[in-house]
Amino acid sequence: MKMKNALLVLALAFCAPAIAQNNNYQSHTANLGNVKIHYLKAGTGKKTLVLIHGFGDTSHMWIPLFDEFGTDYTILAPDMRGLGDSSRPATGYDKKTIAADIRELVKSLGYQKIDLVGHDIGLMVAYSYAAQYRTEVEKLALLEAPIPGIGDIWEKIYTTPALWHFHFVKSPIALELVKGRERIFLEHFWQTLSPHPETFSEAERRIYAKSYAQEGAMRAAFEMFKTFDIQDAADNRKFAATKLPIPVLTIEGDKAMGGALEAQAKLIATNVTSIVFTDTGHWLMEQRPTETKAALKKFFNN
Repeated sequence: MKMKNALLVLALAFCAPAIAQNNNYQSHTANLGNVKIHYLKAGTGKKTLVLIHGFGDTSHMWIPLFDEFGTDYTILAPDMRGLGDSSRPATGYDKKTIAADIRELVKSLGYQKIDLVGHDIGLMVAYSYAAQYRTEVEKLALLEAPIPGIGDIWEKIYTTPALWHFHFVKSPIALELVKGRERIFLEHFWQTLSPHPETFSEAERRIYAKSYAQEGAMRAAFEMFKTFDIQDAADNRKFAATKLPIPVLTIEGDKAMGGALEAQAKLIATNVTSIVFTDTGHWLMEQRPTETKAALKKFFNN
């Protein structure tokens, strides 16, 4: 009898979804064929909200939104291919392909129309998703990053010395320089892209530093940067030839994008609402969590 009970417990352990750190979300991995996508799932609402993280963090960044949106939405927060606990294919780090990964995840779970949020590189993926699958995204929120290839603004952003890392990743020894120093490398972004770096907690820094120190993770991140001014820019210029008709929200910090994203958004969409937070940098969910949640909730509920 004891042996049967032990076997039953073991079988359930393999069949049940992995429960993450607390009770308001679950951690799953979907095998999509050429890539495995890890994602967090939360909420019980009828609508579907997809949240895409950027560089320097993972799906973990969105956990503070789960309770706020969970009654109205079923929430999916994936780790992009190559990062977090997703698999790390050798190729496919252009934003069009990453968007296709996430769309395949959404479809595999049986969801049709979604609302969509992206931060940093996740913003670029979110735009590519909405532009490719125009009938499937109802509202789009873009948080704190430029859109490659869009307008004269892109060239100014891409060549600004403060964003040296856009070009550093192309060095043949870039990964060797960063290996074993992932925390130090990430600290540069956490500290310099914010007027208040202290709002990025030590616990969060440790989580992300450990994640990006995993074998192949930083290489994947660098591959994402490498595609900005080649494939991503070309894809986005094609997408922008037909503007998005859906409501689009941009949220920026005055010490970071400072309104540049709004200008770009008006080149790719016809219905744009923009917010710029004062005394704020790039890390909106860490620096302005209350204001960011309120802005997103107002936008999606209208």
